[in-house]
Formats: sequence, C-alpha cells, structure tokens
Amino acid sequence: MRPPAFAFALLLCFAAPVMAQDKGTLDPKPLPPLAHPEDPATPAKELFGRKTAPANLEARSIGFYAHGCLAGAKALPVDGEAWQVMRLSRNRNWGHPALIAFLERFARKIPKVNGWHGILVGDISQPRGGPMLTGHASHQVGLDADIWLTPMPDRKLSRQEREEMSATNVVRDDGLDVNKDWTPKHMEAIKAAAEDPAVQRIFVNAAIKKAICREAKGDRSWLEKVRPMYGHNYHFHVRIHCPKGDSSCEDQAPVPGGEGCDQASLAYWFRPSVLHPKRDPNAKPRPGMTMAGLPAECRKVLVAK
Repeated sequence: MRPPAFAFALLLCFAAPVMAQDKGTLDPKPLPPLAHPEDPATPAKELFGRKTAPANLEARSIGFYAHGCLAGAKALPVDGEAWQVMRLSRNRNWGHPALIAFLERFARKIPKVNGWHGILVGDISQPRGGPMLTGHASHQVGLDADIWLTPMPDRKLSRQEREEMSATNVVRDDGLDVNKDWTPKHMEAIKAAAEDPAVQRIFVNAAIKKAICREAKGDRSWLEKVRPMYGHNYHFHVRIHCPKGDSSCEDQAPVPGGEGCDQASLAYWFRPSVLHPKRDPNAKPRPGMTMAGLPAECRKVLVAK
C-alpha cells in the first residue's frame, strides 16, 4: 500500500519537475561512495542514483509509478530509426521492456502521423528505477517516459547538442494558453500516443490541454487520457499500464472518463495561485524517502548483480 497522503505529496513533487531544458554535461563524473550506505536513514535516491547498470533479474515493475523500483530494465538505444535519446549524461534511458516496445512502436509511427522525422526522448527511468537524485517524483518503475515537444531533426544530433540544446516551450509566458510554437503536429503526436492501448495517461501543461480541447476534431475519445499537470510545457509525459501478469506492479486508478474539457475541470489550473505558486523561503526540504518506504522487493533489486 502507498503511504497516507501519498497522492497529495506526489502532486507537490510534480510542481517542480526536472526541466527538459536543464543542461546535461559532456563529462559526467561518478558519484562518490556513500560513507554508510547501510544506514536506514540513507535516502533511497542516493542508493538508486549510484546504480549504473540494471539488475540481472526477470523484468518487473515493482510498486507504484512514484513509489517503487525496476528489475530487469532494458535500455532504449540512444539512436533509432525514428528516435534519439537526449541528456545521455543522466543515464535515464532505461525502462520496462513493455515501455521500450511502446516507445519504439510510437516513434516509427510518428513520420506517418505528422511528418516529423521522429521523436526526441527525455527521461525514462534509472537502470534500477527508484527515486531519482534530481527531478521526478514518478519514473520509478520504468513505465513513464518524457517525449520532447521538439521534432527529431533529419540528422544525428551531436553529443553536445543532446546535452545542451533546449526543448521547445509551447506555452505562453502567462501560462494561460499555448504560444506561436504550438502546431497541429504537436497535437497529432499526443493523439497518436493516447490512442495506443498500452497508454494509461498522458500529462501535459494545462495550456496544452486547453488548446487540444479547442482544436481536436472528429473522434475525441482519446482526450480523456490527456490530463493537465504542473510544468510539462517542454515535453509530454507518457505513462503506460502495468504490464499484463506483473502482480508486483500497482496500476494507477483509471482516468475519470470524459474529455476533461469542461470549465470545471480546467478552471483550477488557471487560478493565479496555481499558475504562480508562492514558495516559503524558510521551508525545510522534505526528508528523502528511505528504503523502508519502498516495497520490500526493492532491496533485492538494489543489491542484485
């Protein structure tokens, strides 16, 4: 079971996600060893963040999307026929094989859907999933992926470009609507992802949801999977269902149903207090989740060869 008030805490964590435009590095350095990794108070992110290779175990997503780990992860190749992985220094191109299969399938579909050469893929998960040292509250069980709102160019990006170029911001500065960089091709990409049966939800900025509600024509049933979330103005976040037969994975509750385009559904996201939340400069940072807060099986994943 997830801890009490978990959903509220997750929402707060989503309010400050790692940004797609945050630069990586051309010279990543290994993290220094922990003095006392066995200390029960050690944040789990410090332990999982130091694992550079997957656990040689049967592929399983263990726990919930924002409260778990990943066994038997598979890497998305950094270059594919219709995709390129960004921010290679983060080493976050690992996922459950079901998610990797979706990404490859979706990428190959994109040129036929909207004419892009392919997609640029941001963070998926760490080699063993788990909490990350920076950024996401979710992405812990290998079933979440960020897809940039920047089309893949018709050439192979250099390592420096992959670490330093920014994703495309398609939201106006005031946060109330999309900007001139938003195009019908962006909506077609999101629609194609939402129509895949493996997809459980897609998170986008509320301004993007607003634009989609305004612009979508014909069959609009796919809109119910597209849900507003803090940030997400540079990328859209795809979450797939727990793989069939994976009893260790905890699926998210089904989407509420309906398009989510009514005024009541969208109004919250455009309140000034939500668009421009006030931060308490004196607030103490939340203590990091420890191994005791994760499913017990994550200990086996952490120490596996």
